[in-house]
Amino acid sequence: MELMLVPPPWLEQLLSTTFFTMCENHINTPRNECNMYCLDCKDQAFCFYCKQSWHKDHQVIQIRRSSYHDVVRVVEIQKVLDISGVQTYVINSARVLFLNERPQNQPKTNSVVGSGKSNSHLCEICRRNLLDPFRFCSLGCKLVGIKKNRNASFALSAKKDEEIGRMHEGMPRRLPSKEELREGIHKQVYQSKPSNSHLRPLCSNSRRRKGIPHRAPIGP
Repeated sequence: MELMLVPPPWLEQLLSTTFFTMCENHINTPRNECNMYCLDCKDQAFCFYCKQSWHKDHQVIQIRRSSYHDVVRVVEIQKVLDISGVQTYVINSARVLFLNERPQNQPKTNSVVGSGKSNSHLCEICRRNLLDPFRFCSLGCKLVGIKKNRNASFALSAKKDEEIGRMHEGMPRRLPSKEELREGIHKQVYQSKPSNSHLRPLCSNSRRRKGIPHRAPIGP
């Protein structure tokens, strides 16, 4: 089956949108930074209050920041895009991916300096070093790769939709707290510790109380 190579109409607009500016409509309120994007309206970024007023029933994703670069959580973006081939990272206990290519101070090479080992995990577009064997470092690089090589796609198949749905059903709604994790670890240790009851004999002679001592008879 031929892949759907045409990206969704909102993707390029999302990648070119400037986030984390002050919302002009709510300039004097807290939480007024524009860090949300509506996939239905395909317009500019907006803030939390704009979402409540004008995008309440729309499909909205929230953009976050990592080292001054825009990221989106995997659990949000994978519902609408096939993100296979894009490197993901765990930041603040959440798995995210970068929207666009990040500038590099020095050109990356195929070899790790001083180690003598080759690093084959490179972005196909910008040649950035990747942690894992992925093809792209960001959504933007995957978009360029689709246009250039036509061997990838953002289209979600029905099978992938089912897999994503099952995965979200099995995921907890929130991350466990440190106390819950600590309690769970203790429970696991106590449950896995073998019981010593089966090692004790039914009638232990070693713990029987001693009677009156009897002396040996005195010889002639």
